[in-house]
Amino acid sequence: MLSPVLLALVFWVRRRMGPPAVFAQQRAGLRGKPFVLYKFRTMNDSRDEQGELLPDEARLTEFGQFLRRSSLDELPQLWNVLKGDMSLVGPRPLLTDYVPLYDETQRRRLDVKPGVTGWAQINGRNAIGWNEKFALDVWYVDHCSLGLDLRIIFLTLVKILKREGISAAGEATMPRFTGNE
Repeated sequence: MLSPVLLALVFWVRRRMGPPAVFAQQRAGLRGKPFVLYKFRTMNDSRDEQGELLPDEARLTEFGQFLRRSSLDELPQLWNVLKGDMSLVGPRPLLTDYVPLYDETQRRRLDVKPGVTGWAQINGRNAIGWNEKFALDVWYVDHCSLGLDLRIIFLTLVKILKREGISAAGEATMPRFTGNE
């Protein structure tokens, strides 16, 4: 059903930013098992004089901001759901680099499949700090149910329409996780 929307977005991302239209990155899945997460690209590849990528906020394009505000950049993750790497609802998959930094409680977020949306997304998304985000993820792990998942999906649609919590103050998305903060 979403094929026409996905194809149109592929066309527009490629036209606005060039290929590739889809960004692929390794993330931590169930029990920390790495998998490749797919999203529409929202940043360009601008680099400094030494060839290093510029900070996210310098590379995030205007079109990329639109994709993020509307959450359209997340649509390719439906492929991750179909492949079984992700669920529609669960803690958002984070970088594999973060896993060794988790404390025992934070590591519990890996006890369920990561989701396209989750409890932390409807309770602040990127506008909350890491400790609060992890606490919300663990709360979800302890309370997950079909009823809660349906509530989260409904509230996600509300959050998308309101465009709340898209990024942390002064950040393109979130500051890097560096351990228990």
